[in-house]
Amino acid sequence: MPSVLAVGVVVFAVNAGATWQPPLGDPDPRDEAAKYCETLMKSLPTEVFGHARTDPDPSPHVATWGSSPRTVLRCGVPRPESLDDIENQRAESPSVDNVTWYMEKDGHGGYRFTCTKRKVFVEVESPAGAYPNFVDPLSLISTPVNSTIPDSFGRLNAGDDDAA
Repeated sequence: MPSVLAVGVVVFAVNAGATWQPPLGDPDPRDEAAKYCETLMKSLPTEVFGHARTDPDPSPHVATWGSSPRTVLRCGVPRPESLDDIENQRAESPSVDNVTWYMEKDGHGGYRFTCTKRKVFVEVESPAGAYPNFVDPLSLISTPVNSTIPDSFGRLNAGDDDAA
């Protein structure tokens, strides 16, 4: 029994100092959504505020920047379940470069952003401590989203997600 306790203490000690990393789960967009995601992935920046881009293999719809902690973009994710709550639908959301982002805390001090008024849901995880301001990565990611993922009216490079 003492050896089991020692192993548990070592595992806890190693994990206690580890930085939480956003998951890399590969979304599975289909048909038209997959084409939009492929176009988006080609237009994303190679660097976000000094964090180099790396694409996990074989995840064609996932991009990451940095390593610890890493910023993760996933294209073609499902609609966030928390948007079923009418209060969350009415919550204030950041709009960056004409893309509206639904914002959720990730449970680890960072934020998860999902663009909601587009033909495809794109999710960006901005982990705690990665940037001076948690919305910083959106300033470099929103323009490619706006130019590759049509808004809910089918427009690219729309001036405002809320405009009719």
